[in-house]
Amino acid sequence: MVLGVAQLMVILDSTIVNIALPSAQHDLGFSDNQRQWVVTAYALAFGSLLLLGGRIADLFGRKLTLVVGLAGFAVASALGGAATSFGMLVTARASQGLCAALLAPAVLSLLTTTFTVAAERDRAFGIYGAIAGAGGAFGLLLGGVLTEYLDWRWCLYVNLVFAVVALVGTTVLLPHAPVEGRPHLDLPSTVTASAGLFALVYGFANAQTHSWSATSTWVFLLVGVALLTVFVIRQTSAAHPLLPLRILLDRNRGGAYLAMFVMGVGMFGIFLFLTYYLQQNLGFSPVRTGLAFLPLVGATAVAATFATSVLLSRTGPRVLIGAGMLTAAGGMLWLTGITLHSTYAADILAALIVTGIGLGTAMAPSVNTATRGVASHDAGVASATVNVAQQIGGSLGIALLSTVAADAASSYTKGRTPTPDTLANAAIHSYTTAFAWAGAIFAIGAVLCGLLVRPGAPDTGDDSTNSTAAIST
Repeated sequence: MVLGVAQLMVILDSTIVNIALPSAQHDLGFSDNQRQWVVTAYALAFGSLLLLGGRIADLFGRKLTLVVGLAGFAVASALGGAATSFGMLVTARASQGLCAALLAPAVLSLLTTTFTVAAERDRAFGIYGAIAGAGGAFGLLLGGVLTEYLDWRWCLYVNLVFAVVALVGTTVLLPHAPVEGRPHLDLPSTVTASAGLFALVYGFANAQTHSWSATSTWVFLLVGVALLTVFVIRQTSAAHPLLPLRILLDRNRGGAYLAMFVMGVGMFGIFLFLTYYLQQNLGFSPVRTGLAFLPLVGATAVAATFATSVLLSRTGPRVLIGAGMLTAAGGMLWLTGITLHSTYAADILAALIVTGIGLGTAMAPSVNTATRGVASHDAGVASATVNVAQQIGGSLGIALLSTVAADAASSYTKGRTPTPDTLANAAIHSYTTAFAWAGAIFAIGAVLCGLLVRPGAPDTGDDSTNSTAAIST
């Protein structure tokens, strides 16, 4: 439960400020062009420093890393809530992202090393998968409630509650485990990986705010790819690699990381465009918009728990990951049928439930598989890679689907008189196009992961006794 609270705080902060942005912008007086940096600053720091955070957890201990991350996140959240300027707010959000880069891999690696008995591990990862899949939607709900009934600043202050609860629980309940086989920190690899991930996330964010044709977008993307290529090459020869390639080259883990990336691409697009549709076209308030996502949250939680605690040991991850992503694709295609006169109950509710079932069925087994059989001294960096895949996928998804939606809206209005009905239908056409792309991405991901992940159920033995064998295969 303690680890679940910490992870929930990390995930929901990717979306909780979205609904609060208009109010924050009005209070602090920043421009529309500056607004996106409140979200991007968190993503940049989080995504670019995750691998470093994972290795820090391996070096100095997961409990200590978790405590430092929780304390830092609380301080950064208090700074953001008290912000008196745009610069102060963005600095706080970047600081939150830095602390999240410590928190996320520490949480997941503690799950990996604490729950080694198969049944307990499956239940724990079912809860984790539910949080990973539904935390963003819960952030929208909580952000709406806090903004409407209190103040936008409480979207940041609320983290103090989560952080204090998790900090007390961590200090009292989690035992201190000495670091065994402590790895060395490869500084050149650390700098290369962090700079490459920063350039990649920044390039995706730049594509969202400028365009895919902007020179700056492609410069950052190419620099990011080049730096990450250098990083991978170095990992083959480094005495103490930051990300040992044995972690990635295992087919099951590689397929699980790919699944997390694909689901990140599609999932954050769902939250973004459905929020637009509910508020701008159906006239939902922030609170009502957040409540509208609750069926997705519930379906994701139930499916994630059932998939890992009941199905995973019988079917194996390949079936669940593929079936889950295909189900999520079906939910996305269902949403392509929305119109100007659609209603939530008739046209959206069932699609959200189907999508939630798909996300939960695929995500929890993916997280479980991505960290199964990893040696204790690699647990932090393996866990960080799960978060890197989801974070980079989310950044790419928002940038890609935003561009697709904008192009669809432009093509719809071309040659038409810009009446209110035309503009409204153009917006809906942009949403449905984005949903169609998200569905296609889920479907393609299901096929690719099906080719990568081995068939059959995982070894149900104690993971701590099988880690060496798993890594050597």
